Amino acid sequence: MVSWSGHILPVVATIAMWFFATGLIAWLDNRERATFPRSLAWAGVAGVAGLVAVVASMHTVSLGAVYLSFAGAILIWAWHEIGFLTGAIAGPRREPCPPDARGWDRFGHASAAMAWHEIALALTALVLIALTWSAPNQVGAMVFLLLFVLRLSTKLNIFVGVPNMSTEIIPPHLAYLQSYFGPRRLHPLLVASVIGNVALATWLGLAALQAAPGSAEAAGASLLFALAALGALEHLFLALPFRDGALWKWAIPARGHDTQTF
Repeated sequence: MVSWSGHILPVVATIAMWFFATGLIAWLDNRERATFPRSLAWAGVAGVAGLVAVVASMHTVSLGAVYLSFAGAILIWAWHEIGFLTGAIAGPRREPCPPDARGWDRFGHASAAMAWHEIALALTALVLIALTWSAPNQVGAMVFLLLFVLRLSTKLNIFVGVPNMSTEIIPPHLAYLQSYFGPRRLHPLLVASVIGNVALATWLGLAALQAAPGSAEAAGASLLFALAALGALEHLFLALPFRDGALWKWAIPARGHDTQTF
């Protein structure tokens, strides 16, 4: 039985978070470079608050604790995203891919362009998993891990090549990253990624429906289901002729001429 508090509200909350949080991050990272230190400072405060929220809620199994843990993971994730998109933590390589790079050489250059960001995400995921390993409320760790896996899948697909790629959200100082994008094509990896995301969302959705209506377990599974479903949608956007970046056009300020790397 579908319930408002256990199934519908978590999905609505996740979609709202995805839309407005992405817009806020896009707005912050496309502003003048002089605003970046302040944005990074506030993002750091938010990240610490998110970690406190995850730790404070991990020993409690209730609807409130589930949402608090979820919100904490989102704050930590936003901290990492702002750090990456401002250029504060990306990778040791801050220049376009050499035109003649092919195969593993190209993969090495692409990895170097964002290595520190990926390592930071992986370490954070491990820390959250370790902190909540034996705790009854592991929603925060699972949310962050799911976001990490979905983002990694998206980046690998873009590197290999996808039919459609929106670049509206990429700030000017990270424009060099576009040189690492693969050719416009439908690769089997994208097909497998969409199928995998749909299968994961289906499994999580069934788990949410099988939990007691209105319970914390139902809410947690519903939050994860919504994230997986949005991940499947974002992968699908890579295959369809739809500029998903237009969804956040309202949040991206007019761009000037400051394209220097942070």
